[in-house]
Amino acid sequence: MQHRIIVLGAGYTGATAAGRLAKRLHRDDVTITLVNAEPDFVERVRMHQVAVGQDLKPRPYREMFAGTGVELKEALVTSIDVDRHTVSVTEVNGSGVPETGTEELEYDTLIYALGSAWNSQGVPGTEEHAHQIASRPGALRLRSRLARLSAGDSVVVVGGGLTGIESATEIAEARPDLDVALASRGELGDWLSEKGRRHLRKVFDRLGITAHEHTSVAEVAADHVTAADGTSIPAAVTLWTTGFAVHPIAAASGLEVTDTGQIVVDEAMRSVSHPDVYAIGDAALAMGAGGKPLRMSCASGVPTSWQAADTVAARLTGGKLPDAPLRYFNQCISLGRKEGLIQYVTADDRAVRAALTGRMAALYKELVCKGAAWGVANPTFGMPVRRRRATVAGARDQAPASTSA
Repeated sequence: MQHRIIVLGAGYTGATAAGRLAKRLHRDDVTITLVNAEPDFVERVRMHQVAVGQDLKPRPYREMFAGTGVELKEALVTSIDVDRHTVSVTEVNGSGVPETGTEELEYDTLIYALGSAWNSQGVPGTEEHAHQIASRPGALRLRSRLARLSAGDSVVVVGGGLTGIESATEIAEARPDLDVALASRGELGDWLSEKGRRHLRKVFDRLGITAHEHTSVAEVAADHVTAADGTSIPAAVTLWTTGFAVHPIAAASGLEVTDTGQIVVDEAMRSVSHPDVYAIGDAALAMGAGGKPLRMSCASGVPTSWQAADTVAARLTGGKLPDAPLRYFNQCISLGRKEGLIQYVTADDRAVRAALTGRMAALYKELVCKGAAWGVANPTFGMPVRRRRATVAGARDQAPASTSA
């Protein structure tokens, strides 16, 4: 009996895990099903580019996984039953719209990679009036709205993290006729090195972006946002980028999750409550260097997909379990198409003095983005492809997780 592996979600982490497993395991011994609601890979780290009208290269999954043995199922995940080892899905049409009827898929090993969506933080008016770019549909809606703005109209980006900074600079560069502002709870770029903060302010000044620092937005209206101190900031368009929220399916399934809904995993990305379930990317609470939780990002997600895929392959084949540490090297920030900022960091993601800025940083970030997308289709580049025979076959591996051989 073949061991049934189901991967939920085909973003950076899920697609990478599925491809890596396909190159590690023999096709006669396993089936690998990749469930995703969209037919094409979405470069989520480029959604701010899509929002200003830039078109990205199409990357159909059926082409990416042709000949690999990975079965792509275009469907929306509706629920998970961890006791019965089943996933309920609703198939979607070519436009991503759910069809009628639900299908149940059985698994022996489940890899949960459903990622995250935007987080309104429960702020009044956000759901009704703010835009988001945590998804391609959201980026396209913002694109349409920005295209209808006239010279002098105001755009407020709420959130001073990486997504907010990249969005504000991208919009200001693409539409210099707009009045672009960013509202940040803290100081602009306060986590960066002195060199990084200095360069960020220089770019904001050059692009004419107004930084509302130490400003929490308490309400969003159709034409303005209101700060916690009562200040009103004009906003023909509000873009909300204050973090991400994970899908509620995990919490509803019975898996052990955190207060934020992230699945609690061990160092092998294995659920601490259900050993036949692995969680990767934004959906998992994984620990990195120094015992600090990994932040939601592509930089965190891809290494967790390697860890999970290699652990699954090792357990099925009797191979050596992975023990590579999860750590950071830098934060790559695009500041429009002509400027960038590469902030070098410690293993646990704290900024050091060194930073790369300017045009070279922009090229660096572009290479990182291209490399991440290419890596989805080539998950074992630079490594020998060895499809090993499984020794566990259809049985579920219930042994305690470990990262020692």
